[in-house]
Amino acid sequence: MMTTHPFDDDRLHEECGVYAIYGNADAAKHTALGLHALQHRGQEASGIVSFDGEQFNAHRDNGQVGDIFAKPRVMDRLKGHAAIGHNRYSTEGDTVLRNVQPLFADLEFGGFALAHNGNLTNARKLRRELVHRGSLFQSTTDTEVVIHLMATAPANTVIERLIHALRQIEGAYSFVAMTSDQIIGVRDPLGVRPLVLGKLGDSYILASETCALDIVGADFIRDVGAGEVVVIDDNGLRSLRPFPPCQQRFCIFEHIYFARPDSIVEGTSVYEARKRIGAELARESHVDADMVVPVPDSGVPAALGYANQANIPFELGIIRNHYVGRTFIEPSDSIRHLGVKLKHNANRAYLRGKRVVLVDDSIVRGTTSAKIVNMVRQAGAAEVHMRIAAPPTRHPCFYGIDTPSEAELLASQYDVAGMAERIGCDSLAFVSFDGMYRAMGEPGRNAAEPQFCDACFTGDYPIRLVDQEDRENCRQQLSLLAE
Repeated sequence: MMTTHPFDDDRLHEECGVYAIYGNADAAKHTALGLHALQHRGQEASGIVSFDGEQFNAHRDNGQVGDIFAKPRVMDRLKGHAAIGHNRYSTEGDTVLRNVQPLFADLEFGGFALAHNGNLTNARKLRRELVHRGSLFQSTTDTEVVIHLMATAPANTVIERLIHALRQIEGAYSFVAMTSDQIIGVRDPLGVRPLVLGKLGDSYILASETCALDIVGADFIRDVGAGEVVVIDDNGLRSLRPFPPCQQRFCIFEHIYFARPDSIVEGTSVYEARKRIGAELARESHVDADMVVPVPDSGVPAALGYANQANIPFELGIIRNHYVGRTFIEPSDSIRHLGVKLKHNANRAYLRGKRVVLVDDSIVRGTTSAKIVNMVRQAGAAEVHMRIAAPPTRHPCFYGIDTPSEAELLASQYDVAGMAERIGCDSLAFVSFDGMYRAMGEPGRNAAEPQFCDACFTGDYPIRLVDQEDRENCRQQLSLLAE
């Protein structure tokens, strides 16, 4: 069987989703609902850990939230007034059960559960040092490094141990954690990865996105600040700022693709931001056409913005089949090319003889875009113009998004004209950096102090890539030895 849909292999894959709630009799059930709302952030595995006043209860499994937590007997075991949960897409560590989060350990102070969205860029270096000192790792995830750093910290309280660990790690991260009497939320000093705070009655909630608050009827309070540690217990909420303030670099791709359109991210409606990017695209790269067609589903808001600005009709020229998961037949050469049609099909009646503008959120390897363009042409379109609601993706992400290597990224190998030729479209254009930033409410990209993390477009990595640099040094040394 194919383990990945052929259409999905050419997407930037989501990172992970985290959720935590304190002071609610149905904590685990609310967590399962929150994880369901965050399913788009990770579909490989899911887990919940709860605390019932006497013991920690956990259930983790590979698969999606609805399949894992639908059984009443599973939820009945997850008793307690506090819980944390995690949806996983693996950017570090194998897809095996021991890597499914939240991770749990019995430390000197008691039980501790931890869930993580993001990527630690010095995890391998720290892991080597910890193993040398005698630490025994149970998983291959970068997240477990934090637990071992806490276990060996020269500190007394949980928060002191956690801050000691945070000061040693580097990377982009949002953590939610739980002890027997509190939940904790942490965001990296540059605020690259998202984390929001909400409230449902007297219960506090932490989640990756506001859509996870909406599903349980909770009120959004605010974003957890860059570098902030929030501690929630029976006394309420307190905020700690263990890091010196610095220029925030929130991930721009959350606005472009990763966050759900109905979420509010850093005070901005994701849906509105994507429509504004589409409008900028229309201003910058207008082409005479008969219709604007989104590549479902992520291209829809930008296509609406493009169509409104260009005064060209918006049409669903491509229909998505929402009931396709994994390919259910062997991928022999004779049928492999049909894989795209399992998930998307051209709306022939509307496309025939038309000049079409296709709008998508990004181009990664380019294989998906080529299949889409070919499908639209076969449906009878007279012209196919492609417009992308992001600048060219030329560099891999090391901060929690699973991207191909630079050599596999189409934009790192070809200029725009070469990409258009490879994809087979009549014209191709990307939104400019300034256009993207204008859509975010900024006058343009400040080269001296960029307002977002846009490393996948620019190669400007705001956090040190310690492990990556070590790999490059090893490669260079091996190359010199080979010579």
